Amino acid sequence: MKLPHRRQFLHLAAGAAALPAASRIARAQAYPSRPVHWIVTAAPGGAADILARLLGSWLSERLGQQFVVENRTGAGGNIGTEAVVRAPPDGYTLHLTATSDAINATLDEKLSFNLLRDIAPVASLIRGPFVMVVQPSFPAKTVPEFIAYAKANPGKINFASGGTGFAAHVSGELFKMLAGVEMIHVPYRGQAPAMTDLLGGQVQVMFDPVVSSITHIRAGRLRPLAVTTSTRSEVLPDVPTVGDFVLGYDASIWFGVSAPRNTPVEIVDKLNKEINAGLADPKIKARLSDLGGVPMSMTSAEFGKFLADEVEKWAKVVRAANIKAG
Repeated sequence: MKLPHRRQFLHLAAGAAALPAASRIARAQAYPSRPVHWIVTAAPGGAADILARLLGSWLSERLGQQFVVENRTGAGGNIGTEAVVRAPPDGYTLHLTATSDAINATLDEKLSFNLLRDIAPVASLIRGPFVMVVQPSFPAKTVPEFIAYAKANPGKINFASGGTGFAAHVSGELFKMLAGVEMIHVPYRGQAPAMTDLLGGQVQVMFDPVVSSITHIRAGRLRPLAVTTSTRSEVLPDVPTVGDFVLGYDASIWFGVSAPRNTPVEIVDKLNKEINAGLADPKIKARLSDLGGVPMSMTSAEFGKFLADEVEKWAKVVRAANIKAG
C-alpha cells in the first residue's frame, strides 16, 4: 500500500483552509450541539475501552453533550477505523487511535483507506511500556543474560503474543532485530491465553503491557527483565529499560484521538484543549496510572508527527520480519 509522502502528511495535519475568524469562532462555540460518537476498535472492558469511557465522561461534562463510546471490533481494528474514515468530517465521529493502527498501516496491504491521508490527528492521550517477562525458573535474570542464552540456543526460545501483527508481537520482532537473536513467535488469540501458557511454561518470554503483568510480577510468578520504553516505568521503578542494553530499542503501547480528514480545525483545536485539560486533572491522572500509562499531552500537529513517526518505525519492522496479516 502506498503511503502519502511524510512531508505531505505533516503539512495536512498542521494546516487547514483559511476561514473568516468570526465564522470559525462561531462554529467552535456551537460544537458540540448533539452527541458525539467515539469509535473504539477493542472489546468492552479492556484498557482501550476504559480509557475512552474515562475521557468521554470528562468531555461530556466539559462540553455539555454525551460522548458515546461504540465498540466496533474485527479485522484487527480496521472495521472500526474505516467507519471513522467514511464518516462526515463534522467532529461528531471520533476514533481511539492506537499503536495497532500505526502497525496496520503497513501490515494489511488490502486496506481500503490510508491512515495518514484519511484521518485528522486530534490529541494524544497516554503512553505506556510493555514489560519483557519470563518465568522465575528461566536461566536468564537480565537482558544481557537473555541475549547470551538466546545466541547460545538459537531458535529454542518461544515468545508469545496475543496475535500476529499485535503491538506485543512487533515489539518482540524489534527486539530480535536489534539484539540479533533468534526466537520463534507463537501467536495466540489474545494476550490472556498467551499469558496462561507463559505461566505454564509452554513459552519462554512475552512482551506484555505492564497493567496485565504487574499482578504476576508482584506475586513472584513472573520475572521482569526490562520495560520497553526509553524511560523506566513508575510502577516498576527498579526494572531497567531494554534500551539500556539494546541500542535504539523503544516500543510502547499508546492511544490518541483522531477524526475524519477535513474535520474543521477549530473543532480539532477545541477537542485538543479539553482533552489536554483532562490529562492534567489529578483524578484522571490517577486513573490513567492504574491503566499502566502516563499522560502524553501534545498539540494536534505534534500528535500528527508522532503518528507519522510510528507508522514509519513499525513499517520497517513489519517489512524486515516479513509479517503478514492473519
